[in-house]
Amino acid sequence: MDVNAAVAAVAAIAGLLTGVIAMLAFRWSERDQARPTRTSLHTDAVLPPGVDTVLSVLRSSAVVLDEGDAVVKASSAAYALGLVRGGKLAVEPMLQMARDTRRDGEIRQVELDLARRGTGRGEALAVSARVAPLGSRLVLLLVEDLTEARRIEAVRRDFVANVSHELKTPVGALSLLSEAVMDAADDPEAVTRFAGRMQIEATRLTNLVQELIDLSRVQNDHPLEDAEPVRVDELVAEAIDRSRQTAGTKNITMAAGGTTDLRVWGHRGQLAAALGNLVENAVNYSPAHTRVGIAARRVTAPGGDLIEIAVTDQGIGIPDKDKERIFERFYRVDPARSRATGGTGLGLAIVKHVVASHGGEVTVWSTEGQGSTFTLRLPEAAAGRDRTQDRRTPSSEITNEPLTAPEVLP
Repeated sequence: MDVNAAVAAVAAIAGLLTGVIAMLAFRWSERDQARPTRTSLHTDAVLPPGVDTVLSVLRSSAVVLDEGDAVVKASSAAYALGLVRGGKLAVEPMLQMARDTRRDGEIRQVELDLARRGTGRGEALAVSARVAPLGSRLVLLLVEDLTEARRIEAVRRDFVANVSHELKTPVGALSLLSEAVMDAADDPEAVTRFAGRMQIEATRLTNLVQELIDLSRVQNDHPLEDAEPVRVDELVAEAIDRSRQTAGTKNITMAAGGTTDLRVWGHRGQLAAALGNLVENAVNYSPAHTRVGIAARRVTAPGGDLIEIAVTDQGIGIPDKDKERIFERFYRVDPARSRATGGTGLGLAIVKHVVASHGGEVTVWSTEGQGSTFTLRLPEAAAGRDRTQDRRTPSSEITNEPLTAPEVLP
């Protein structure tokens, strides 16, 4: 009996100890789970209810700072702009604004130019920062990227200035010539001479207005909405006819070659205008008794076959420093020569916009004194064609190399 009693007592004590240990472990686990983690301190436990949801739908870059200037919440856009690094706000002027707002509760706003991360070109990032208190301890920073808006505004200002200048020249000339005609009313020969000059200036003014209309149209239209298969042969023939008279006056030979029966997908009128501008430029900037060639071919690309249309001349060429800017509106390599040829500085800008809106690209090869080659690359329209039916010119007229040199003239 004594042995049994002793065993029972030991078992009771062991059970009691096990229960105590289990209870302590349970309490310890609950306390550990209730203890705020580093993540919870900086998210839901600190932000007022609903703020996290609101910040997630804002287009602005958002950063929430606590009383120690630590980042409590930051949007992905804030990280992308380089505003937050290592859990800290990396822009000192914004950090100082946040401190001032935390101190007096005033809302502050400022525009800043920040260094752009990841580029070696030293480009500035224009932003607008607005700081406001969020509750009693937090500060909210909202940052808008104004870089693209400023770029568009600068383009608009330049465009208006250039248009004003380009319009002023022929209008001023017409005004002076009309006065000259009035003063020379008794001199038929002078009247005829001045009237001829007035016709030239009026034509230049008409061309400028028309190209402004064309440029506005290609920028605003959606050509692929009314797209259709367009025969490249017809585009080439139309471009040649457009410049045939000018080429004949200068004894410039125009020839077409390459692969025939090709089609591109797009707006026929815009594509014809783009290729026509390239051929017209080639003729205008080529000396007499030279050659202008237009060659087309199909090239294989990962996303589908492309059609290359190259316009090659033996003209004055383009300096290397100007190649990156020739597609800008109103930019001229040689303003004096452009005025002599009647150029408006809008032709290549129209070409660039047309090709881009059709999902293609335009490139240029040029050497001063040797000539230039402008190449349009556009998606092919037809699919599942029989390549054996392609009719090609002799290999001496078109090569398998990119159409980038005068030697590829047919």
